[in-house]
Amino acid sequence: MCPRRAEDNSYNARDMEGVQSAGTLYGRVAERLVSLMEGGTLRPGDRLPSLRRISRTEGVSLTTSLQAYAMLEMRGYVEARPQSGFYVRRRASREAGEPVTVVPPRGAAHVDVSAAVARVLRSAQNPSLVALGAACPSPALLPSRRLARLVSSIARSGVAETNSYSFPPGRLELRREIARRAVDWRTSLTPDQVLVTCGATEALTLALMATTRRGDVVAVESPTYFGTLLILDALGLRAVEVATDPRAGIEVDDLAVALRRHKVSAVIASPTCQNPLGSVMTDEAKRAMLTLIARHDVPLIEDDVYGEAFHGAERPAPAKAWDRQGRVILCSSFSKVLAPGYRIGWIAAGRYHDRVMRLKLATTLATPALQQLALAAFLRSGSYAQFLKKVRRAYSDQVARGRDAIARFFPHGTRVTQPRGGFLLWVEMPRAIDSLRLADEALTAGISIAPGPLFSARGQHRHCIRLSCGEAWTPVLDRAIETIGRMADSHASRR
Repeated sequence: MCPRRAEDNSYNARDMEGVQSAGTLYGRVAERLVSLMEGGTLRPGDRLPSLRRISRTEGVSLTTSLQAYAMLEMRGYVEARPQSGFYVRRRASREAGEPVTVVPPRGAAHVDVSAAVARVLRSAQNPSLVALGAACPSPALLPSRRLARLVSSIARSGVAETNSYSFPPGRLELRREIARRAVDWRTSLTPDQVLVTCGATEALTLALMATTRRGDVVAVESPTYFGTLLILDALGLRAVEVATDPRAGIEVDDLAVALRRHKVSAVIASPTCQNPLGSVMTDEAKRAMLTLIARHDVPLIEDDVYGEAFHGAERPAPAKAWDRQGRVILCSSFSKVLAPGYRIGWIAAGRYHDRVMRLKLATTLATPALQQLALAAFLRSGSYAQFLKKVRRAYSDQVARGRDAIARFFPHGTRVTQPRGGFLLWVEMPRAIDSLRLADEALTAGISIAPGPLFSARGQHRHCIRLSCGEAWTPVLDRAIETIGRMADSHASRR
């Protein structure tokens, strides 16, 4: 049997915030029901009153009652059972602990994760699988119809313009909106300092091409985004891994050790909402990192693709905000919060701008104009700020649901991150569990996960997995987490 944590009835004040903030009639109905759960009147496993009954007692319509129950289900308070109604969900009495920081081996390593990564990405395209491996935001959260209308309108109004090459640095309309957004991040950018790319992957690739040569050493976080490792592999670069705290991000002291021991050509890191940990460096740590790289005259390639997905109201400033010497190459995209299919990213390369421009011309030459213009129009309309509030709240809720499920279903001793942004969870299981074997077994059950070794140049983190919470939570996802948890427990029991 899979060990389970003890359960109780506790619903604390933090649980109530999401419901109270709704400020609507159905939100007030939901708030009253949560108070009944908090007071013990409604206990885990109890069936909630029927929609008709709650409509009568609260004096609201059936539609309002249904909206209240849907809100409670989305936020993890209740679960819907087919042909039976809504029930109070059982919640873990305590959350799983957080993963520990691991100091990786000091040597530089060649990278080879391409085959395993390709398998994870293929699974994301398979509709028959529960795709928890690839970091894909739910299409239901994105303003796809609004963007499609903008694309259609722009295409009709300027056919010749939208079907022409958009040479570097890209459409001024979009670069201007990016520079305006940067003001909110305490970062000073001009449109001329921004170059539009085909997604953040191209931005990172151009940054590495501009700062390194084949055989060079690049310092990376541990664990790090497997896409970064794919680029290093393709460019013939070696990686030295740097200890990264699950909450505070890359450890500057450990980075200093790596820079002393190796001739590092570039540092690549995600100070805000790191993938896969969701960690966020403090402003002080970011400044200390910039002081360190200046001392060694090494560029920092800042992967900020999840920065806009920060769960709080005001996103942290990127390290670029303190860059006065042009050493920070800021890379980002709209893929995680707005339009993954448009493949529009951007790069602010500082002192490397001209070289990145030449490399862009020599590789992909141009970036599709129509998508750039549509995104610029969306940003200019003023809808983006309101949309961000919605998507950040959804990601925060979905991550909380995922953590709760892991606490309920995974073996005792499992640890899981508490990300401050994005929609990813890094799960550290008991060391007896082999995540590669677990991933193979999960795939036979119709579930894809990303095993830990994909996030290390040296194949570390073998007892870890990354799970995506990009989709709105459903009973299907809950059962998938339960299935993986039982498999993990079975693996642990064999040792």
